[in-house]
Amino acid sequence: MKAFTAGHRGMQIEPAYGSSGMFYAQLVNHAPFDVFLSADIQYPRKLADQGLIVPDSLFSYADGRIVLWTGNATGIDVEHLGIEALRLPAVKHIAIANPEHAPYGRAADAALHSLGTYDAVKSKIVMGENIAQTFQLVQSGAAEVGIVALSLALAPGEVWQGHYWEVPQSAYPRIRQGGAILKWTKNLEAAKDFRAFLLSAEGRAILKRYGFSGQ
Repeated sequence: MKAFTAGHRGMQIEPAYGSSGMFYAQLVNHAPFDVFLSADIQYPRKLADQGLIVPDSLFSYADGRIVLWTGNATGIDVEHLGIEALRLPAVKHIAIANPEHAPYGRAADAALHSLGTYDAVKSKIVMGENIAQTFQLVQSGAAEVGIVALSLALAPGEVWQGHYWEVPQSAYPRIRQGGAILKWTKNLEAAKDFRAFLLSAEGRAILKRYGFSGQ
């Protein structure tokens, strides 16, 4: 956000955070947003199919990745144990985002199944409404380990507070993140500029720095 506004004086971005599925449900009812950035490109595509976005504004901007993350105070060695860390008696709660409406939650659920761990740990699972809330469950100690976005584990201020193990990308479906400009935007040119920035070399470099795979 700062990099964009630094080059676009006078423009301000007011982000709202939540699960992609919940925002999709709001946008079907014309919630007053200008740009929708989703952790699953299928949601912007559905809006496009309903004629709710600016024509030709649909775009893919990054691929998300998931990790096991734990705070330093837990003493749980996720870096070396990997997925097997979830079986430890010390791990009583495992936070994931709700798979019903959070793409990162669906990826976490898929990884637990494909890595043969789900049945052994399903009783430990606690759910956040979105990936940010899921991360907060681990930060607060409500869960010892979480399956969260790599971007959150690498966020400034967090990278020194815990450690992580990256879940193999072969263990879950591709998290293809996409966006679109909403048809009712009151700031079309600004929205187009922001979309162009995300797709620029500078924008992609920032996304890569914070744990997103490039397109």
